Amino acid sequence: MRIFSAGDLLSLLSALQWTVVLTLIALGCGGPLALGLAVMRAGRAALPRWIAALLLQLVQGVPLLGLLMFIYFGMPVFLGVDVPALVAVAVAYTIWTAVFLGEIWRGGIEAVKPAQWEAAECLGLTKWQQFRWIIGPQAFRIALPATVGFLVQLVKNTSLASIVGFVELARAGQMASAATFQPLLTYTVVAAIYFAICFPLTTWSRSLEARLNGAR
Repeated sequence: MRIFSAGDLLSLLSALQWTVVLTLIALGCGGPLALGLAVMRAGRAALPRWIAALLLQLVQGVPLLGLLMFIYFGMPVFLGVDVPALVAVAVAYTIWTAVFLGEIWRGGIEAVKPAQWEAAECLGLTKWQQFRWIIGPQAFRIALPATVGFLVQLVKNTSLASIVGFVELARAGQMASAATFQPLLTYTVVAAIYFAICFPLTTWSRSLEARLNGAR
């Protein structure tokens, strides 16, 4: 038993890097999948739209904690090998990010006026060129504030990875609390670190919404 010290604070800040790594992995791997789901959902083809909708319903209907547990304990069963906690949580957060971010981006795509598609088609552009040069930039402008807002939720929800033993900020806080027997102080510091990350992002999201007028 010992008191909370500067060494504990350094261990929390060291574990913070894994929170950042997990967030970047989720965005880097889930972003392209989210774009694909958004295009499938916003497209006219019935089969891709139904497949994307089914996937969305399956993932959105399951708590993130349940998804983490299923992936962590299910991958060794299905693959026949043990996987590191980082791989399991990366897969779970990638799927979760792809689904929820895909819905945000779908809303941005569908918010673009149909006349923009018609005008782009009149110019003789292909579907990809229409999206790349006309629709995509407008949809990105509309969806950017909500995307930053989702990033805040992603950062906070990385704390759930501690349930499968992945040592990020929340898990490091649990270990420091058990070592010092000062849970109030320890979790206050953990909460302050999360706040220091999320508050600037929330402020940025609000400023973007005001500047880009995304709500209208």
